[in-house]
Amino acid sequence: MTAIRQDAWTPDDDLMLAEVTLRHIREGSTQLSAFEEVGERIGRTSAACGFRWNSFVRKQYEEAIQIAKQQRHKRNYMKKQAASLPQVSSLVTYDTDERTVKSESSSLEESLSIDAVIRYLREWKVTYQDLSRQIRNYEKSLKEKEDELHRLRVENERLTKEVNMVQNDYHAVNDDYKTLIQIMDRARRLTVLNAEDENKPRFKMDANGNLERIE
Repeated sequence: MTAIRQDAWTPDDDLMLAEVTLRHIREGSTQLSAFEEVGERIGRTSAACGFRWNSFVRKQYEEAIQIAKQQRHKRNYMKKQAASLPQVSSLVTYDTDERTVKSESSSLEESLSIDAVIRYLREWKVTYQDLSRQIRNYEKSLKEKEDELHRLRVENERLTKEVNMVQNDYHAVNDDYKTLIQIMDRARRLTVLNAEDENKPRFKMDANGNLERIE
């Protein structure tokens, strides 16, 4: 009786479940038989194996499942073709035909495996080309951003210098303005003093020692 385990599935368990299930599909067996075989190997119930397959493992092997189904169809086709061949009474001839069928089936499986590898490599080639194209686009965009950043930095330095020059000119003009205001204020006060001096009465002393006003 298969033991019931409560621990988590390991990557090795998932790999065994995938390999056995794909083999049963390829050989025309049922998935239930595959789950029972895996359950006996790893100490789980067939229901647990079926649940794990349908909920998680199957999604990772969609392409492998299609290949296994194709191999099963080819195997069934070869069996039908072999069954339709004329019966021979000679045991040696029968053995030779059987070896030929097995050889052709083996060659067919090898061919399918090679086709799957070629298709897989082509898909990766397309993926690699797409990734390379995206990388080139990202590099071009990054170069443009770096050029734009350099341009903005140069522009910022230029504007900073201009601002510093304007600030220096402002301080110089402001100092000159203050100096001019001081000069104008001093001139105004001198003018007022001179006007007051002119309006004051002036006197002189005559020969007798008396003061007389000068108009």
